[in-house]
Amino acid sequence: MDTTRTTESSEQTRSVDHGPLGRDRAGADETPTAPLPRAPWTLLGAADPVAVAEPPLSSRRLLLQLVVAVIAVLAVVTIGGSLAARRLAEREAVADAADTADVLAEGIVQPAITDALIDGDPDARAAFDAVVRRQILGGIVVRVRLWRSDGTIAYADQASLEGKHFGLEDEEREALASPRTEAEISDLSRPENALDRIKGEKLVEVYRPVWTPDGRTALFEIYESYDQVSRRSGQLWRGFAGVTLSTLLLFVVLLAPVVVHLLGRARRAQEQREHLLRRAVDASSAERRRIAATLHDGPVQDLAATSFVVAGATASAENGGNGALAEDLRTVSASVRTSIRALRTLLVEIYPPSLSRAGLGAALADLGQTVRAEGLQVRLLPDADDALGLDGAQERLVYRVAEETLRNAAKHAAPGTVTLTLRRHDHAVKLEVVDDGPGFDVAERLREPAPGHLGLQLLCDLAADAGATLEVATAPGAGTHWRLTVPDHEEPRA
Repeated sequence: MDTTRTTESSEQTRSVDHGPLGRDRAGADETPTAPLPRAPWTLLGAADPVAVAEPPLSSRRLLLQLVVAVIAVLAVVTIGGSLAARRLAEREAVADAADTADVLAEGIVQPAITDALIDGDPDARAAFDAVVRRQILGGIVVRVRLWRSDGTIAYADQASLEGKHFGLEDEEREALASPRTEAEISDLSRPENALDRIKGEKLVEVYRPVWTPDGRTALFEIYESYDQVSRRSGQLWRGFAGVTLSTLLLFVVLLAPVVVHLLGRARRAQEQREHLLRRAVDASSAERRRIAATLHDGPVQDLAATSFVVAGATASAENGGNGALAEDLRTVSASVRTSIRALRTLLVEIYPPSLSRAGLGAALADLGQTVRAEGLQVRLLPDADDALGLDGAQERLVYRVAEETLRNAAKHAAPGTVTLTLRRHDHAVKLEVVDDGPGFDVAERLREPAPGHLGLQLLCDLAADAGATLEVATAPGAGTHWRLTVPDHEEPRA
């Protein structure tokens, strides 16, 4: 609902301008009066984001939201599926590489390895190299190495690495200590992988222990091409994407009729709600007219008749020489006429005929005449009704705020000057009412309203309920500047 907030920005802390807020109908410039002490803007009433009615339903907007949601799901599925497929492919490739290494170690390397090869004998190295190139290298295996237990390379298909000491990683030492096969994606940052790092090749690395005829332990290591991971990842992704996309498309096809049905029901419910709101507004207007007609045809006419009767009785008393009675009757007659004026003013407040018959501008002009009769100078600077583009409810809100602020000015600022400006600015209509009266303390007025004076709180509630913003800039001795901002209604889209 309404909120109260004092803001101190460059705009909002400017002095209250009690000069004219625009040109009059003739277009002549008016000389501004001297500004009074500055007063900050205080936000009295603003629309509650939760309470403001939602914009009309739009099939185009809902369809766009559905398409965006489908695209977002597709993007998430694509990225997530790609990552999941690559991870699964790497896992499968590592497992396959471990199986390949076991087969090669048991079937080819173990029978061909000798103690002389481990000791660096050239003939043993040549014989083992021939076996490796004939039976192991080629296909998916691209590198073969044989390590001594101290971390020295005893054999490598890249001969420049033989005899070099690089040391064993913890995993490799554990594989030797507790015989098992280990497989992983190669780390090209290791020194022994410098040649592969230059080529930029990503490989699958597998190692396991082997033994010489004399029982000496060596570490057999092979590197397999990463291409198999990419191929397997593509296969998994295509299968995963096919199932996922077909399921998603089927879901969209099945969901479309449901969305259309729900959209139709929601639109009908909204139309029904708008119809009920229009009926409520019409009923309120009709009730106001009925009350106004009842007051006019009943108490007002009775009081008018009473006034005539009292006037006749006054004349009779004077003719009969009863001056005291005539004076009392004149007092009664004046009181009756005052009551008639008060009731007629109330009739205009309940149902201003000029607002519905001649428009907002004419109603404000009538209101200005009423306030002028109470000793206040009023300058009205409204735009034409067509230029404002307000609907009936918005016109009633503007009139109600103008009425309350002008009557407050007449009560507290007279004799003085009040300027009312009504303008369209950007996508809103702004009503500004400025007087050069004594002003008041907003915080104190909101905290402790005078008994029976709820006008300020009612204005706050009216503005908040209508989605408008009501602000005031005032302080004791600084005059009062009211500002009502009525935003445009959002137009429904097809």
